[in-house]
Formats: sequence, C-alpha cells, structure tokens
Amino acid sequence: MEHSSFPDWHLADFDFHLPEESIAAQPVTPRDASKLLHVCGVTLSDYHVFDLPSLLREGDLLVLNDTRVIPARLWGRRKSVKVEVLLNKEECALSGVWSALARPGKRLKIGDEIVFEDNFTATIADKREGGEILIRFNVSRESLFVLLHQHGHVPLPPYIKRPQGDTPEDRTRYQTVYAQREGAVAAPTAGLHFTPELFSALEAKGITRQPITLHVGAGTFLPVKAERVADHVMHAEWGEITPDAAATINKAKKEGRRIVAVGTTSLRLLESAADEEGTIQPFCGDTSIFITPGYRFRAVDAMLTNFHLPKSTLFMLVAALAGLDNMRAAYAHAIDNNYRFYSYGDACLLEKSS
Repeated sequence: MEHSSFPDWHLADFDFHLPEESIAAQPVTPRDASKLLHVCGVTLSDYHVFDLPSLLREGDLLVLNDTRVIPARLWGRRKSVKVEVLLNKEECALSGVWSALARPGKRLKIGDEIVFEDNFTATIADKREGGEILIRFNVSRESLFVLLHQHGHVPLPPYIKRPQGDTPEDRTRYQTVYAQREGAVAAPTAGLHFTPELFSALEAKGITRQPITLHVGAGTFLPVKAERVADHVMHAEWGEITPDAAATINKAKKEGRRIVAVGTTSLRLLESAADEEGTIQPFCGDTSIFITPGYRFRAVDAMLTNFHLPKSTLFMLVAALAGLDNMRAAYAHAIDNNYRFYSYGDACLLEKSS
C-alpha cells in the first residue's frame, strides 16, 4: 500500500456529526444547480456549480475521470438460496475473473455456482478476507457487459435508500455526461455536476480539460475500522493515464497553469503517477495510494469534490489538501447552511493549503 508519512492520526480525528437529513437521496436538476462551497484557507464562500467559470482561472486544466459505471449489482441463486453479488474490480479480463462482495457470503464455498440466468452463471474461484470473493463468469468480457446491462442494476451507495431498487433516472444521473470507459462500480461523483452548457462556459473562459481513467471500486464505500489510521489497508483500483494525457498535463504545469482535479479519484491517480518533481508519468495499473494530512502534493493545485462521510478515507484526503481545521469548519458551515452530502449532494472547490 502506498501512503504518506503522516503523523499518528486516529480515526476519531476525522469524525464529525452529520444529521440524517443532510444526506441527499435525489439529485438536483439541472446538474450544475448544486450548491458549491469555495474553501480557500479559512475563507468560505457560497456559490453554485454553474459559478465555476468565475471561480477558476483562465488557463486552468481540469482533469476528469472518464470511467463509466456498469450495472454491477446482480441477483442470482446458489441452488435454492438467493444471492446478491456486487462486482468490485475486474481481476483478469482474459479469464472473466472479478472480485466481488456477496450476500449471504459466508455460506458460499469455492466451486459453488451462482445462476443469474439460464446461460449466465459464475463460479466461486476463491474467498478472501473481509468477505470478498473471486468469481469467474462463464461468458466472454464483451458478452458480460451486454448481460450486465440486461440484468444488472445500478450499484447505488448504501446511504441512498431505494427500497424498491434503482430507478430509470438513477441509470442516467448516477453517471457523468462525459463517461466513456466501462468498468466502475461507483460514480466519480464530483463529475456528476457537469453539463454540456457548463463545459461550454468553461471553454469560453479559457479553461481546458483532460480525461484520465480510474475505475472506482466498491471499496470506496467500505468503512475504516482501524483505530490507528496508519493500520488501515487501502483498497486497490485500476487506472490509466495515457502518454498523450500525461504530456498534456505536464505541458500545462510547465506553462504555470493550475491542475484542478475533478474528484478524489482523479486526484489519487494523478498523485500516483507523479514523480518527486511533480512530473506526470504515463500510468497503467492498480493504485492503492492513501492520502492523509501531512502528505506532500506533487501534481494538483485544487480540487472539486462532493461532501464525504465522517471517518472516511475521502474526508482524510480533502483534509490533507485543504487542512483539517479548514475542512472541519467548512463541513460545519455546510451542515448549518443546508448543503446536501454524498454522491447526489452538493460540491466544494478546495484550494490547496500552503
């Protein structure tokens, strides 16, 4: 696991009270009408996402995650027992092996077959710690994605309550308008706020964008259980920064333009690919980078992100970028001013603390 050389943080350092009513169950329409909190040191300013062109600087480069969420939640049967499977990460494309979470998982044994449809099955290839399993599908990768779109469901986070399951609207709204590469089982939620009209306004201001890819895994929702933050084992996710993308980002940096990460996923991949001098190297593979306060950022200057869970690795990351005390104050301000939290919630624009 990659991580920063941080002080001896404890989980309680990243806790805060979040009222249930602050959690967004539905998205705002239009997408860019979400509220936006600008955090610049101790200064907090209230805006909306459609104000981004006036908040960003001419020449800024937005780096966005173009991953596409797949319908990764499946229901099948093992003999007569109903089984829910949540795909997590593609382990081997050639052999159709994915890591996954399953309920009920304890009763599953290596070699068991789960039947989703008559010609759509998977075999338990292995069982790992933490309830994770490896499953091998009986179809090709191409066929699997077709079948997922036919039989799978949107893998909404557990805090978005859908007793009757995902809705047709979720299929559209839990996806960025620029999503391209299928493979994520959770949305890069900061990107959910963008619209074609907002991109046009940003371009008119001289703000450019560059896509990279990180397939967000279900591990992003797993709670941190270790009391000492340093003992937490970070989940791995697959990402790619092509040579052309790296060259575009490095050119912007050499020209003195700011790199603004859209979301924690873009930021984590950029920092994984940056060398000691901050130059972005082409990257293709897994990253398990774990960023907490004390980390020295090498790639990014600012970030757009949503509001995250207490005691989560994502709240630790934003505290590392903007300062823990600043983020505590920002989140208290957001709660007091009825900002909406989590995936379908509002956003904040964070300037890197000096």
